[in-house]
Amino acid sequence: MLPETLDRVGPERTTRDHTKILGIDFFHGTAAQAVERMRGGGLLVVPAAPALKDLEWNTEYRESLVNADLAITDSAFMVLVWNRLQRDSITRLSGLEYLRELLIQPDMRQPGNTVWIMASPISAEHNLTWLNGEGIETPLDCVYTAPIYGKEIEDTALLQKLELLRPRHVIVTVGGGTQERLGLYLKRNLSYLPAIHCIGAAIAFLSGDQIYIPIWADKLYLGWLFRSVSNPQQYIPRYWNARKLFTLMTRYRDRLPGQIS
Repeated sequence: MLPETLDRVGPERTTRDHTKILGIDFFHGTAAQAVERMRGGGLLVVPAAPALKDLEWNTEYRESLVNADLAITDSAFMVLVWNRLQRDSITRLSGLEYLRELLIQPDMRQPGNTVWIMASPISAEHNLTWLNGEGIETPLDCVYTAPIYGKEIEDTALLQKLELLRPRHVIVTVGGGTQERLGLYLKRNLSYLPAIHCIGAAIAFLSGDQIYIPIWADKLYLGWLFRSVSNPQQYIPRYWNARKLFTLMTRYRDRLPGQIS
């Protein structure tokens, strides 16, 4: 459980392993370095291209990214576009790679140290079965099924659960665009600052809740292809629409969309 003395400082930042893209400070170090940065608590987000393309008009989503303590370069499309536009060479750190590193940490394997926020009862069943198979015991009172959130997020039941349990880690597995807003809500309303990891579907790629993505495919930026083949009606339109991120990045580059320049 989290010591009462933990403050609300969050992870330290440096300029060597951060790059400002679309006004967001993206971390592009290793997964181990990112996990280490989050030991002091804070909000970690893993923005994907389908949500990033809406950064200009989605003010709530934009606010959650700006106020995150660590944003990692999960979007292969964003990394490729940025490196081409800026003649840069930043590297991608996927949410799946980050989660794999996080799950081998000893404190993650201590029952009661982590609360999992699941997208649905079915997802919870798949994810918990897989976690148990990996030797990660998750008490039922450390699992919370998220409701369908509207534009304004308010979840007093979740706040009460977290204040009662005071876990060191909170892992959010709901959809992109929503989970970041939920994470910021928790950061602003909890009386202490746990490590809030908004990792979205990453665990679903391991548990079988979605198509399994092997390590080699993730490293080759092919996760989107695996998802598209597994469910073309859902994912092909989603990734096709994400092409709008190219126009946004070309226009704003390191500046925050939706702000007066």
